[in-house]
Amino acid sequence: MQQTTFAKNETVARAWFQASAKATVLGPLAVRIATVLMGRHKTDYTPWVDAGDYVVVTDVEKVVVTGKKAINKVYLHHTGFSGGLKELNFATLLKNKPEEILRLAVKRMLPKTIQGRHQLKRLKLVVGTASDHANHKPQPLP
Repeated sequence: MQQTTFAKNETVARAWFQASAKATVLGPLAVRIATVLMGRHKTDYTPWVDAGDYVVVTDVEKVVVTGKKAINKVYLHHTGFSGGLKELNFATLLKNKPEEILRLAVKRMLPKTIQGRHQLKRLKLVVGTASDHANHKPQPLP
């Protein structure tokens, strides 16, 4: 008789993966990163267990978008004060905070729960090619 195996918090083994965002389209890259952060690429994926891995992304300032999104895409945030709705377009955000673009894209693909916030902490974004995580020996992103 076959039994379904479920992952347990105590037995989760976390690996490190690395990807380069150089000349990579934002959406498909964010999907692959979110899949690894949630642990959906593993055979023993269990929705209620945080079994995801770490992901290091380099060259985040070289990510690209298709169509006219570089001009028309707008990021909104609210300061919390009356009339405090702020908007930045893609080009401005890419110039000032390039890691924020990829972080927001991945964050919006993760669960909106405590577990999703823990998964997002395992995403390491690096502007440029030098990474402080080489001692973890990251593998290429699946």
